[in-house]
Amino acid sequence: MANHKSALKRIRSNEKRRVLNRYQHKTTRNAVKALRMSTDKADAAAKLASVISMIDKLAKKNIIHDNKASNLKSKLTKHVNKL
Repeated sequence: MANHKSALKRIRSNEKRRVLNRYQHKTTRNAVKALRMSTDKADAAAKLASVISMIDKLAKKNIIHDNKASNLKSKLTKHVNKL
């Protein structure tokens, strides 16, 4: 276990960050899954903007890689256009 005050604080802040990152990532994954399951084009188009925004936020915070974000956005847009 760490002895320095700064190391103890870093452990606490890392844990808070990890929990928040996991929550945001899981929420985005659920939104992507819901978008892929939707069959109504109007409904899917409405969801697409919010899902893309969520993906961009994850990429900006380095929770997911930029290329993964681009690939996801591309595939989801193709899926919505195909409906």
